[in-house]
Amino acid sequence: MRFVEGRPVSAVTCEFLRWVCAQLAAEGKRALLLVWDNASWHVSQFVRHWIKEHNRAAKREGGVRVLLCQLPVKSPWLNPIEAHWVHGKRAVVEPTRTLTAPELTTRVCGYYGCEQLPHLKQNVS
Repeated sequence: MRFVEGRPVSAVTCEFLRWVCAQLAAEGKRALLLVWDNASWHVSQFVRHWIKEHNRAAKREGGVRVLLCQLPVKSPWLNPIEAHWVHGKRAVVEPTRTLTAPELTTRVCGYYGCEQLPHLKQNVS
């Protein structure tokens, strides 16, 4: 699991996909299946172009291909991970106060049993 400093814009999404593909390649995997909703940072032309170019390079040079499965608009019941997010959210939040970003990161990683990795950052030019 990775967190983002700032908003999850298209460039950060591509950086995340690059990181995931490298992790999977190190494990000897050949494909990443993405089941995505229609968030703007998932369906942007920038991300679609990155995936297309990445897949061309993966086919040419070897590597992990990205296979995209877009969910229909407004259909969270088709995405099996939605239930996990609901349970996770209920387990980590406090009804009486808003958690700080570091508290939330620690609790989410603790709940899902994942390593706390450095946050992805937006490169602002």
